[in-house]
Amino acid sequence: MDQVTRRTQVLRNHLLCRTTPDPSLGPFAPNHCLNYSPPDLVEPSSFNPTDMRLLLDGHNVADRDWLFGLMTQSRLFNPQQRGAKVFVSPDYNQSMEQQREATMKRVFYLLEKGVYQGWLTETGPEAQFRRFALNEVIGIYDHSLAIKLGVHFFLCLIEFDFGRFKRVGTEYSFLFLPLHLLVAENRGGAIQFFGTKSHHEKWLRDTENYEVKGCFAMTELGHGSNVRGIETVTTYDSNTGEFIINTPCESAQKYWIGGAAKHATHTIVFSQLSINGKNQGVHAFITQIRDADGNVCPNIRIADCGHKIGLNGVDNGRIWFNNVRVPRENLLNSVADVSQDGQYLSAIEDPVQRFAAFLAPLTVGRVNIAVAAIYSSKTSLAIAIRYSLTRRAFSVTPNGPEVLLLDYPSHQRRLLPLLAKTYAMSFAGNDLKKIYVKRTPESNKMIHVFSSAFKATFTWHNMRTLQECREACGGQGLKTENRVGHLKGEYDVQSTFEGDNNILMQQVSKALHGEYIAAKKRSRPFKGLGLEHMNSPCPIIPSQLTSSDLRSSQFQTDAFCLRERDLLNRFATEVLKHQAQGQSKEHAFNLSYELAEDLGRAFSQRTILQMFIEAEATVPSGSLKDILSLLRSMYALIFFEEDAAFLRYGYLSTDNADAVRKEVTKLCSELRPHALALVNSFGIPDSFLGPIAFNWIDANAWSSVQQ
Repeated sequence: MDQVTRRTQVLRNHLLCRTTPDPSLGPFAPNHCLNYSPPDLVEPSSFNPTDMRLLLDGHNVADRDWLFGLMTQSRLFNPQQRGAKVFVSPDYNQSMEQQREATMKRVFYLLEKGVYQGWLTETGPEAQFRRFALNEVIGIYDHSLAIKLGVHFFLCLIEFDFGRFKRVGTEYSFLFLPLHLLVAENRGGAIQFFGTKSHHEKWLRDTENYEVKGCFAMTELGHGSNVRGIETVTTYDSNTGEFIINTPCESAQKYWIGGAAKHATHTIVFSQLSINGKNQGVHAFITQIRDADGNVCPNIRIADCGHKIGLNGVDNGRIWFNNVRVPRENLLNSVADVSQDGQYLSAIEDPVQRFAAFLAPLTVGRVNIAVAAIYSSKTSLAIAIRYSLTRRAFSVTPNGPEVLLLDYPSHQRRLLPLLAKTYAMSFAGNDLKKIYVKRTPESNKMIHVFSSAFKATFTWHNMRTLQECREACGGQGLKTENRVGHLKGEYDVQSTFEGDNNILMQQVSKALHGEYIAAKKRSRPFKGLGLEHMNSPCPIIPSQLTSSDLRSSQFQTDAFCLRERDLLNRFATEVLKHQAQGQSKEHAFNLSYELAEDLGRAFSQRTILQMFIEAEATVPSGSLKDILSLLRSMYALIFFEEDAAFLRYGYLSTDNADAVRKEVTKLCSELRPHALALVNSFGIPDSFLGPIAFNWIDANAWSSVQQ
């Protein structure tokens, strides 16, 4: 039978709904159809994924599994059967209004189950780590739900102790940025951070129990990152003991306020405070915007921000204030206060230091964003890698079997370096949480710099990972139910809220520059931010690198430190050159932005590598440690390839760069047998992944359509 006749017969059978196999069809007969083979049956695991998960999650694994279970038990989380499996995921086919209502119903379901118990009223490391863990699980299900809770709770909170932040000086005030869109735009956290005991007693428990629904009004149409420039104005009326809040122009309208469009009853308004004609800078006020029945309060106007490319389960709104009066006690006064007769009172006279101290607590927003980005990367990699272990394409021999996607070296190159980076950043994220929870006045500077660097690095990595995983899944990556493609729109905003990533990297470099200048001026050793390596002799890279060299943690550390110290020297020199030419210090920094961004990335990547090495050191010799060593080497070597600085400034010769490339290819082949166990170690339940991660043939069968 010639090819034309054969294909005509196939089409005829389809049109006639013929079900009896025709022997003449040969390879087109049903018995030659693809069958799904579960990778779990054939993929080896040389280590225990449960042990790896304990290392990756770092804390509160039982609490995480409890919350996973709560969500899978309720119809509110939209369980859908695909083949033999049930998956939970928001219904993104719903309208924006329907998505918002579904999100709110889930909020109250979790409230009834006790998920938020103690989120605002309990303190201490144990309570904080639990909040981190539960928030991470919620984000795996739906970013909108996590954001909606963040708007209200600030996710994880500590009792605000102003003494923790009073040492923050002007040099680091540039690090305090607003949340451009949502995550730290919350009410409960602001009351706890910026308020005092009277505010805590009056508001926290009602906020925790959702008797009051809050939002956080900082960002304006005309000012996002530049909080100090916001235009909302508040004055004080000593005759009535009230503050009067006004939106003086259209650019001063509060914008992107999560929860404001529909559900919030109260907000924290960030505003310039004018007392007796003198602007005392930005302060925060508790303000009611709706009554208990949901009606907008007098002298307040609220509009919807409308449909977005993602996060449509969050009701972002815009707010205008027209002579809105609030009681004097509604000023959150941990940093400054106004007396009954209208006198401005603050223990911090310098307005710059006062502003820095006032915004210091918002650092936790960057911590949350960074960690959430890594769990998004874990989800997409688990889906894409599991799919690549069952999906076949093309044969390498005549009439031979088609090859699994992940058995192609090119496919390994696409996914396995991203997997190694995700592992490295997961360990770094755990360390960042520990540093934050155990913070002291002395560690504030480190938290600000680390959280800025990691927020940028992790969210950039997440967007790249989502795109690569989407492409690696082919057309299936476009289906919303398979999650990967849709997550791009849900998480894209992370690159710009809480500060644009490029700006954050420049600010990290500015902080490093401050440490550099201080050390040089005082002729003292570097101390802090991991810059102690600057005190040692400059590392020397061997002229000819062997495989053993490239996989050595000492060599990897030396190479990363060499790059960082050289870029820091270059950056300081370039800034000084511009200043010598008459440029101001700030403009000199702006002109040196390219080196600033390179330095910020170098600092972040070196810090992550060191945290990976420290995590690896806690594991005893054995198969788990061996796999971590492979992942750590992949993490380090892939940056030798990707960062042009290693060749641009001569840290690596072209011959050594070629050796790196070959070693990365070897590492891919060595990691390939462990790929399934590595993504299983993420501990994400099957129902929170997508159908293509499992029996995608069964999930797309006609019987599933009928279901």
